Amino acid sequence: MTVDKVPGKNSVIFVCLNNYAGVLLKTPTKTLLIDPVDVKPKSFPQLDAVLITHEHYDHLDQRLIAELQKNTDCKVIADQTSAKKLSLLLPPDKLFETRVGDETDLGEVKIKTENCKHQASTPVTYIITSEDGMKIWHTADSLPFPEMAQIGKTEELDVVFCTVGIAPGTSPETGSQIAWLTKPKVAVPYHSNSVEPQKKFAQILKAELPKTTCVIPEINKVYQVSKGEKKT
Repeated sequence: MTVDKVPGKNSVIFVCLNNYAGVLLKTPTKTLLIDPVDVKPKSFPQLDAVLITHEHYDHLDQRLIAELQKNTDCKVIADQTSAKKLSLLLPPDKLFETRVGDETDLGEVKIKTENCKHQASTPVTYIITSEDGMKIWHTADSLPFPEMAQIGKTEELDVVFCTVGIAPGTSPETGSQIAWLTKPKVAVPYHSNSVEPQKKFAQILKAELPKTTCVIPEINKVYQVSKGEKKT
């Protein structure tokens, strides 16, 4: 989908694109697409980067990525396994293989590659820091892991996407544990084929983290998050 709106200072815009982990993220100057599947390439006429967390079918569509890159001349940042799968389809100077601990700059926007606890070959997650210092953690299909607490404390996260279903072992309870560990200002339950796990996540969050705002995303709805507040 095309999102013409541009977030202002100290704000970001996000759109959940499917029932998995597909997210469009806009900062004041950059547009990022994370794990796109089941979308039309023409819906994204302008992209600065596509980010891939792992090689599973609901996160990586090789031909779609190739078409998106060709249409927009964007960078593609991908975990090791996904990068190998994409290597014959993309220009070498546009494909960036990433590992845990790597950092990539897109102008003033920074992308940090973090660990991911998921049953894939080389899965990763991404912390995106906007020009104004807003921090968004796309946790892919990850289950909670102890280091998340230190990451949350160090990064002071504004938005965290939390998997609540579909992926092995995940549930509203594991998703809410991610939120509890990271303590973001806004928590977004995603990766679910129904709204019920998301509602359960919201109930747990209200009881355990009353200061964290829960946003249950509707597919293709535009959400704007600003420092200290949430807008739609």
